Amino acid sequence: MLVGYMRVSKADGSQTTDPQRDALVEAGVDDERLYEDKASGHLDDRPGLAECLKSLRDGDTLVVWKLDRLGRNLHHLVNTVHDLTARNIGLKVLTGQGAAIDTTTAAGKLVFGIFAALAEFERELISERTVAGLASARSTGTSSASSGASRLPAGALATAQHFSRAATTSESYFGDRRARALTTRGVSASRRARRA
Repeated sequence: MLVGYMRVSKADGSQTTDPQRDALVEAGVDDERLYEDKASGHLDDRPGLAECLKSLRDGDTLVVWKLDRLGRNLHHLVNTVHDLTARNIGLKVLTGQGAAIDTTTAAGKLVFGIFAALAEFERELISERTVAGLASARSTGTSSASSGASRLPAGALATAQHFSRAATTSESYFGDRRARALTTRGVSASRRARRA
């Protein structure tokens, strides 16, 4: 029996599992046998994956859209496939770097080892490029926070200043020390923003 697993990294709605679901269903996985997570691949503890692995029985095959959907960490991937193999469960990858992986065959087991190493290598390269980019931004005096602030819509600063003035009004109305402390911080921040 085929059992499918799908994952997206963000739970905020900006990513969807629809393309993965379509590919898995087209590969023959029943809708009732699909499991999903909305969590980073770095996390070993994913409820959807845990439930999926628990549902697998001797002779089943776990089908994933891409190898990195199962896990980006080489150690986690290797351990998962080892556990599946020990339970007589296959792994089939539909697309991406691991498209030739079908651990129900000897050739598929070999290909898994190669592509798992390549997936980890690619992840490390991305991480290195990110670190290098951040270091370069720091050396030139820009950061991701300051570059994002420069792209604020024209009225955003004025809106922040308006709310800061509104907080000052509430302070005089309520006379609360906490409101005064928050207002002082807000006014100071808006003054610094005006000077910048």
